[in-house]
Amino acid sequence: MSPTGTYLEIDGRPALRFERRLPHPPSRVWTMITDPDELATWFPARVHVEAWEVGRAIRFVFDGEDGEAGETDGRVLAVEPIRRLALDWEGDELVFELAGTDDGTLLTFTTLLAERDTAARNAAGWDVCLDALTGQPGTDWQPLHDRYVAEGVPSGAPIPAQPASDG
Repeated sequence: MSPTGTYLEIDGRPALRFERRLPHPPSRVWTMITDPDELATWFPARVHVEAWEVGRAIRFVFDGEDGEAGETDGRVLAVEPIRRLALDWEGDELVFELAGTDDGTLLTFTTLLAERDTAARNAAGWDVCLDALTGQPGTDWQPLHDRYVAEGVPSGAPIPAQPASDG
């Protein structure tokens, strides 16, 4: 799989943008990005939020190795049902925009980054997650990361430990 993210700057801030065409109506895609059980199938953390309302706190919980879990915080920034959802995740802003098409939905995902050097790392991670959202077979993170770096996307941020493979 080739990298699909585009590195850009928005209002002087480093950002990544991805597009995915989904064969579902916007109402179904909205559920895929807001229902905690649906998010658990593709999003990189388990999402806990009392309600999708502007200003609400969000907890992002990660299953760690050896059964230990990690947790980070965020906040709901914008909610326009079936059109737009924006979240803060420790300084990164995640924006999901949905547009109906003749055959489903165009999902545009933009993340404004808190740190420029996280761009290649995060781009590869979001490619893997968005592929899972669209039902594509699993994608290897490392080759995507290497291609983003080779294409000049800013890099250098620490890489979290990857789980050992069973193979």
